[in-house]
Amino acid sequence: MRMVDIIEKKRDGKALNTEEIEFFVSGYTNGDIPDYQVSSLAMAIFFQDMNDDERAALTMAMVNSGDKIDLSKINGVKVDKHSTGGVGDTTTLVLAPLVASVGVPVAKMSGRGLGHTGGTIDKLESVRGFNVEISEKDFVQLVNDKKVAVVGQSGNLTPADKKLYALRDITGTVNSIPLIASSIMSKKIAAGADAIVLDVKTGSGAFMKTLGDAEALAHAMVRIGNNVGRNTMAIISDMSQPLGRAIGNALELKEAIDTLKGRGPKDLTELVLTLGSQMVVLAEKASTLEEARELLKKAIQSGSALAKFKTFLSNQGGDASIIDYPERLPSARYQIQFQAKKDGIITEMIANEIGVASMMLGAGRQTKEDKIDLGVGIVLNKKVGDHVIEGDSILTIHSNKEQVDDILDKLNESITIEDKGEVPILIHKIITE
Repeated sequence: MRMVDIIEKKRDGKALNTEEIEFFVSGYTNGDIPDYQVSSLAMAIFFQDMNDDERAALTMAMVNSGDKIDLSKINGVKVDKHSTGGVGDTTTLVLAPLVASVGVPVAKMSGRGLGHTGGTIDKLESVRGFNVEISEKDFVQLVNDKKVAVVGQSGNLTPADKKLYALRDITGTVNSIPLIASSIMSKKIAAGADAIVLDVKTGSGAFMKTLGDAEALAHAMVRIGNNVGRNTMAIISDMSQPLGRAIGNALELKEAIDTLKGRGPKDLTELVLTLGSQMVVLAEKASTLEEARELLKKAIQSGSALAKFKTFLSNQGGDASIIDYPERLPSARYQIQFQAKKDGIITEMIANEIGVASMMLGAGRQTKEDKIDLGVGIVLNKKVGDHVIEGDSILTIHSNKEQVDDILDKLNESITIEDKGEVPILIHKIITE
């Protein structure tokens, strides 16, 4: 078998078989096939696409290129959730204890973040003492006994994907549905999930800016998951403005606590209930999404979801008193108001740019070496569709530096007030096939 034949076959629009896909993935991972040939194949895939069988084969070839996490010792159906990213995306902090409180095992592996704010682990480390460096044995035992645990990503998962993604980044082939879908799904499958729930974002703060592109990606990932034996569902949700109100690490943790108390922002609460319902159904704890939603709402109303969050934090060494005393979380020295310049309706809050403003405060990383300031960030006091009058506080900047003129300039460019406007749709579609 020759790589050039595989390139020519895909260039001419023909489907690759499993053996051909495994040949190029293993050869590239091992260093036997050079970058320039894989670049050529990636460009051929970019223009000629892949069918469902090819996408599934590519995903599994990348899964099999490295380590796989074995969660078989954990009782029950293990459901993983993945978001394609966004600004103020606090969902995992709420979802993990919420679905665990109704009996769904949550064995979550998370990473640190590059971008607007930290990853889930950075946010959890806002809690003094919280530890993600736990052994596999302790991890499994915690999930079996308490239904929820979170550890840092480790091991040599999907090395083929890491190499291929780096190559796509410099060859103009990032925006390819089969390559994006197989990249995301390979990591989820290698992490040991039995079932997968996907939150595919669309809008200015999302990777997929248009609804059509987001829908194509969602269908691709759901089909891959189902084709390789993982029950998979997806939703397409809005990221034209930040989700919820908090953007930052400790700020988002506080918002998660409020949401588990039933006092969270409406959009965050709705998204959590929608995603959580899918997780509960896939875990076979409810037969319908409606039944699952009622279970989750009762868990919030009864306090059992909040109690599960407290147990989760203390099980991993965290100071669980922050549930009752959130003021003990890291905080910023200054709170600066960003005020409306005129009367009207907020018609735009460009999620990505507001996220960048938060990163400029120190809430996120531009490089892996950057240190995050856990207490800083932005809290939205108004959202798209809200009426404001001149002088109203649209948002509060939480900063450890007194001068934030550059942040204010960025926000001025990102927020629009006009005479008329409407609230954006939060949940666009639910995808099951």
